Amino acid sequence: MTTTLNGQSLINGEWIAGTEGDVRAVDPSTEENLDPVFTLIGPDQLDDATRAAEQAFPEYSATEPGARARFLDRIADNLDACRQDVVDRARRETGLTEARLNGELTRTANQLRLFAGVVRSGAFHRVRIDPAQPDRAPAPRADIRQRMVPLGPVAVFGASNFPLAFSTAGGDTASALAAGCPVVFKAHNAHPGTAELVAQAIHEAVTQEGLPGGTFSLVYGPGAKIGQRLVADPRITAVGFTGSRSGGLAIARTAFERPSPIPVYAEMSSINPVIVLPGALGSAASLAEAFVGSVTGSSGQLCTQPGLVFVPEGPGGDDFVNRAVEHIDASSGQTMLTPSIATSWASGVENLSGQDGVDVIARGGDGEGANAPGPVLFRTDAETFLANGELQKEIFGAASLIVRYAEPSRLEELITALEGQLTVTVQAAPSDRDDVATLLPRLERLAGRVLYGGWPTGVEVGHAMVHGGPFPATSDARTTSVGTLAIERFLRPVAYQDLPEDLLPAPASDANPWSVGQSVDGK
Repeated sequence: MTTTLNGQSLINGEWIAGTEGDVRAVDPSTEENLDPVFTLIGPDQLDDATRAAEQAFPEYSATEPGARARFLDRIADNLDACRQDVVDRARRETGLTEARLNGELTRTANQLRLFAGVVRSGAFHRVRIDPAQPDRAPAPRADIRQRMVPLGPVAVFGASNFPLAFSTAGGDTASALAAGCPVVFKAHNAHPGTAELVAQAIHEAVTQEGLPGGTFSLVYGPGAKIGQRLVADPRITAVGFTGSRSGGLAIARTAFERPSPIPVYAEMSSINPVIVLPGALGSAASLAEAFVGSVTGSSGQLCTQPGLVFVPEGPGGDDFVNRAVEHIDASSGQTMLTPSIATSWASGVENLSGQDGVDVIARGGDGEGANAPGPVLFRTDAETFLANGELQKEIFGAASLIVRYAEPSRLEELITALEGQLTVTVQAAPSDRDDVATLLPRLERLAGRVLYGGWPTGVEVGHAMVHGGPFPATSDARTTSVGTLAIERFLRPVAYQDLPEDLLPAPASDANPWSVGQSVDGK
């Protein structure tokens, strides 16, 4: 498999030079421009990509489980085969460490293999059968069968902070392909070379499995212009997005204002509150160390970074805060993903620093090279936090706000004031059991994932994981972008009434040649 970059989009199985200007990646640690130049497509070329996806849909959506699963496995194998090239390029484009990127590539390949297993199992079809009851009185019942079918072509937007796991072959792409939906992927212009290398692995798998060229397309475009046109394209039936709240809302508005609105699954903004209860402070030293590690890992550029911590007043809370201050003061900044993200982080830190009643209590040193600002820790009290909505704004990077509270009874009020979140974490001991039980119903309404102990950074890819949450964490809290449940975002139910056996789709038929699970009369 070739890993030479050509700087072109992949449309209907062909590498195509764009007609609307160009872009080059930048090494954020040196601000050096990287070769090659990547050309940006125009509207007509985007139309070619979505048309190819629509043309590919009938054939690709009809692939049998073994063939579709083999395709997903093939992509994973191809990624493993070009691992070092992908990691080397991603490191230069993002400033992330080789260890982090190797882990992310392994996660990406494992996601694909996990969804291959889901396809083979057939459980996602969710077949329900109500057999005919011709003798039922007062009226007979028809034979009614239900299964899930793929929506159609899906638009996926690459994330800035995960150049692999939430990008070209990441969770949105993997789950859409597993569902039977062709994907038109818009690359993030901050790491275009990484996107192309991964797209080459997918394209090779498309070729190896003899699938239509439009099964997967990679496009480079001029910012929001081409992205909005992609969402508005009538051939696109759903959108997967990970990014800013402003970007996600702009995409959602476009999708809703279409003549035929479509679902947008946008992961946007979360500060992932951590609630420290009094019993947990018996291990304040290890708790503070783990907290700072979660805040500063990957320069804080994780969607589950704990940007808010509620800590009790009193000696135990003071000990936790003092130890966290020591760790932050001793820390150094890490290179951020792009110069613009570093600038936005600095703006957020400046804004929070200027709020009445908020103090900067610790600041790490700047790291080596450009765009590596030192982590920052803030402190305020419960009354100030409740009175000022600015204190809930996400700062994407290594910064966190500690809020001191007097009694656990205040926590329900503080939690109720919060916006929707991806995660909420409770640090507690058995002595705090009643307080946790009281808070739990509120926590369920607040976030998609409730943690007891541990820290929210690090999202397990499995069957039970939920990476989603109430607005503004996501645009649709009913689903997840990580884990096998993600496949259902790109499916819809269809019922078949009184169809002859030879016309029924395989999973809903009595013959059931794919051996999928079937619920008959609710059993």
